[in-house]
Amino acid sequence: MNEQKLELYDHVMPALESKKSEFHVYQYTSVTEADIWNYCMKKKWKNKDVKEMRIYEIVNDILSTSPAKYMTHTQIEESRTSNWFSQLNQDELQVLLQNNINEGQQIQRGSDLEDI
Repeated sequence: MNEQKLELYDHVMPALESKKSEFHVYQYTSVTEADIWNYCMKKKWKNKDVKEMRIYEIVNDILSTSPAKYMTHTQIEESRTSNWFSQLNQDELQVLLQNNINEGQQIQRGSDLEDI
């Protein structure tokens, strides 16, 4: 984070702390001030220059962040970045994919028979 954004982050820390407390009330205890800030940077302010925004706009965006929207965004980002097959070795992955290919071929052959 550059110097100006870090200063802005420190300036709006009370709003971030307040929002974090709200998340904790809803049992989202792992959410930090930095998580909320990063969510706003990526989602709410992705097309804006935060350095040009007024403080009241930034605070409003932070305080209007709903836990549901935050969690939805977090889950979508996690599903985009996670490798679901990372714990499978190459042979297991090949077997998994081969079974799906064979099932697809059987379904295709079955649909061919219905046309006869």
